Amino acid sequence: MPGHLLDVTMFWGPQGGGVQRYLRTKRRWVARRTTWCHSIVVPGPDTGEVYGLPSLPMPGSGGYRFTWQRRACAKQIERLAPSVIEVGDPYRLAWSALDAGQRLGVPVIATCHSNVQILAASLAGQWAGRAVARYLRHVYAAMDLVLAPSRWMARQLREVGIDRVVHQPLGVDCSVFQPQRIDRHWRDALELPPSARVLVYAGRFAQEKNLDVLVGAVELLGPPYVLVLIGSGPATPHVSSRVRVLPYQRSEFLLAGALAAADVFVHAGDQETFGLALLEAMACGTPVVARSASGLAELLTPDATVGVRSGTATAFAEAVRSLERRDMDAMRAAARRRALHYDANRVFGRLFSRYAVITNTLTPALRLEPEFAG
Repeated sequence: MPGHLLDVTMFWGPQGGGVQRYLRTKRRWVARRTTWCHSIVVPGPDTGEVYGLPSLPMPGSGGYRFTWQRRACAKQIERLAPSVIEVGDPYRLAWSALDAGQRLGVPVIATCHSNVQILAASLAGQWAGRAVARYLRHVYAAMDLVLAPSRWMARQLREVGIDRVVHQPLGVDCSVFQPQRIDRHWRDALELPPSARVLVYAGRFAQEKNLDVLVGAVELLGPPYVLVLIGSGPATPHVSSRVRVLPYQRSEFLLAGALAAADVFVHAGDQETFGLALLEAMACGTPVVARSASGLAELLTPDATVGVRSGTATAFAEAVRSLERRDMDAMRAAARRRALHYDANRVFGRLFSRYAVITNTLTPALRLEPEFAG
């Protein structure tokens, strides 16, 4: 009998984000490569894509919604009769998932898409970080397994006393994000001269992304450098003659076209649990300049990227300028090779092997890559 995987997350809103793209990629892969059914449950209304839960808007979140009715949400999850529940955040909805999982007798797994402890400490001080750590120990102790997208995040969780943590990276669909998707009219639409050196960032506009560092770096670089920021969120960056802001791009194909058309992908975040947008750019053959910190550092490789140890605009400007002495064609080829290690076929094959272990069933009709077979 086919299984039913249920992904539950509050990280789903009209302004998109990496978790949405990841779950859409996962849904496509499940449909193509397994006999399982895949559903997504989020706060908000039912759509043709997701099942909705009662919720309220979260002010200042950039479109996210918060659910408070623990029992009602648990009952809706139960009605879907999942075989495995995967929870993408540790908040109120996680408890609803745990309640449903207990009544159904099915495993509940957590995936850490954000480092809420560090975020709390940065916003409200160390006391808040310690309080969040205590809460995380409480909620994750009830989970059957905790998945950390990076080894860095796995260490963070273990250091606060959370057990049953395993490293499970996210996956990118390298058939969608590939160099051949390049949109050769993208630069023209932005009215950029042929000589422009285009730096691109794609993702949420949030405080922890440190977009002001990227804006400062491109101002220091001057002509012919231009920074294009693609996304949306509560921290809209400053627009100038050197900075263009484009709205969130829901279409993965159009996003891939833009990433492939850029010269360099830049990311100044230092709290990333993984770095999916960075990997999508690399899959498109675009070299990367990013903070050599948190989960991002694990994706960087010297032949395709430049890691920046300092989070200053000057350090980023110097790192970008260092690419003028590099073979960019070779870097593009190396970036693509690096991304292929995280292709959806590899990553989700490993993930479903974990599902098989925790549910004590056979892996459901997978055609696994050789390195993940057996």
